Amino acid sequence: MKVLLLKDPKDKDSGPDPYVQELGLYGFEATLIPVLSFEFSSLESLFEKLSHPEHYGGLIFTSPRALEAIKICLKDKSSNETSCFICLDSGFNLMQHILYMCIFLVIVEEIGLAPQGEKSGNAEKLAEYICSREKPNSSALLFPCGALKREVLPTVLREKGIPLESLPVYQTTQHKDLQESLSSYFSQQGIPASIVFFSPSGVRFCLQHIQKLSGDFTNAIKFVAIGPTTAEALGAAGIPVSCTAQSPTPQALAAGIHKALHVQNC
Repeated sequence: MKVLLLKDPKDKDSGPDPYVQELGLYGFEATLIPVLSFEFSSLESLFEKLSHPEHYGGLIFTSPRALEAIKICLKDKSSNETSCFICLDSGFNLMQHILYMCIFLVIVEEIGLAPQGEKSGNAEKLAEYICSREKPNSSALLFPCGALKREVLPTVLREKGIPLESLPVYQTTQHKDLQESLSSYFSQQGIPASIVFFSPSGVRFCLQHIQKLSGDFTNAIKFVAIGPTTAEALGAAGIPVSCTAQSPTPQALAAGIHKALHVQNC
């Protein structure tokens, strides 16, 4: 059975995509179609803030793109500066300072940081975890985020008196080849048994095209969400969600799709 994954493929240098691999273990033929493009912004401001980690109690990441913004800052500055990143008064370079900061993550990507809260799975649970660890009126937490971030995490922290400084560092746009890629997939592969959405933005950019391409067969497709926020976006668009992955991992997603395609719901 065919499964369409609406996400970017993993970096080629990192080996096969883990979602494709895991679905293959269940006998599914998975195909990836990139949905989103990202434009970075405010990187100078981000670097300036990272250069003064003593002003912050930690960093919060809920998106791989925010992590990518950090990497771009560090890479660009390390190549432009005569010293490694920026040497601060204490004698440590910028990366060393960041390593000593408390890092909270929903989505983990290797940039040499030691994360906390990486098992949270969504913003609501991450907010609860942070509130259990941080004291009110402590140093602010720096939150590099997208321009369309949800307000769940900031709202919860504000209600608990935990200071948060949000900094939008990227904007989400539709991938330039999305419509062509979807048309090519449906014409060559036919109607997939299941389609997986990985973000509310993916729902916004893809759903109309998919409904048009699948026509009367739309109801035969099992629509799957990587998490509750994406499931809410599908529901708001009038699409019944056959399964929401219990956690945003290849293993949980593959198990959920397997169940959804063999049982009425999961």
